[in-house]
Amino acid sequence: MAGIYIHIPFCKQACHYCDFHFSTSLKYKEELLQALIKEINLQKTYLGNDTIETIYFGGGTPSILNADELNLLIGTITKLHTVAANAEITIEANPDDLDKAKLQALRQTDINRFSIGIQSFFDDDLEWMNRVHRAGEAEASVKRAQDLGFENITVDLIYGYPLLSDTKWKHNLDKVFELNIPHVSSYSMTVEPQTALASFIKKKKQAAMDDQQSAEQFILLMDAMQAHGFEHYEISNFCKPGHYSKHNSNYWKGIKYLGIGPSAHSYNGETRQWNVANNAKYIHALEKAEIPAETELLTETDRLNEYIMTSLRTMWGLDLNKLNTIAKGADGQLNKAAQRYLENGWVEQKNEVIYLTPTGKLYADNIASELFF
Repeated sequence: MAGIYIHIPFCKQACHYCDFHFSTSLKYKEELLQALIKEINLQKTYLGNDTIETIYFGGGTPSILNADELNLLIGTITKLHTVAANAEITIEANPDDLDKAKLQALRQTDINRFSIGIQSFFDDDLEWMNRVHRAGEAEASVKRAQDLGFENITVDLIYGYPLLSDTKWKHNLDKVFELNIPHVSSYSMTVEPQTALASFIKKKKQAAMDDQQSAEQFILLMDAMQAHGFEHYEISNFCKPGHYSKHNSNYWKGIKYLGIGPSAHSYNGETRQWNVANNAKYIHALEKAEIPAETELLTETDRLNEYIMTSLRTMWGLDLNKLNTIAKGADGQLNKAAQRYLENGWVEQKNEVIYLTPTGKLYADNIASELFF
């Protein structure tokens, strides 16, 4: 099994915190679509003959595309690959794009999962983030999608920023439960370099993020999700049983995937490659039938560390037996490095699998980096 990710690098406006690759100009949209199709054709052998289990439209804002454009891209994939009959096909969408007409049109595509970028159910928070939509649109978009038969829905929420009191955070979570949304991806507000938010903080126009607030709201998140029957299956992801994101779960399990589009990454178990993060350069290269990507051959150490980083973040944990399939004897070295975290209760071990405890999840990245080879 394998997955395909398609990066659609367009947005209506720039969120203050976002550092993903995108453009707010649609001037070269048609050229970009043709370039995506060319790259899908040129990369047709990258995944070998593996069946495609997931297709994921990310961005940017893929919901900018219309149903015909999405069908063209999906159709190109199905002509070149064997796509599983029950393939998960996800599109990231902004609430303001999901009006009734758009949703009805999307019923004529093979898309069967929505990832809706809600972030907050408060207008002042959304304005502070420079989001396009408002709270009313967020709630309405979910209800419209459900009314039209789209039940496999996930929403994004952000916590740990100055405007978000614990009371507001609890309200956001309660709204998710009220709407009967089966999957939630939730992230602490991160200040990335070269973003508007970073500039505001540097110029003292905005307070810095508070790590203590973020930690406390993460704990509130974990407790609320558990109380409502959600499984905490990855650090930032929660779902009702059986509603995992197959696509993202496969990333964390080390399954192969092909990334199409500017800035998209690909992984086939032995190498990793990433496309140029520039729309014009991407289009120009594909016009010459060239793939504008850099490739890295993964060393044994790279593969060990990648497995540690991804597996430790999940409910399935870090399997020492699998670690040994990458490098014989690696389990002994990792067990030694993990000892202090076992003693302080940040990780636990059951049989041959190491898991983060709830407290350990607060320090996931730090723990993983300390366990690296």
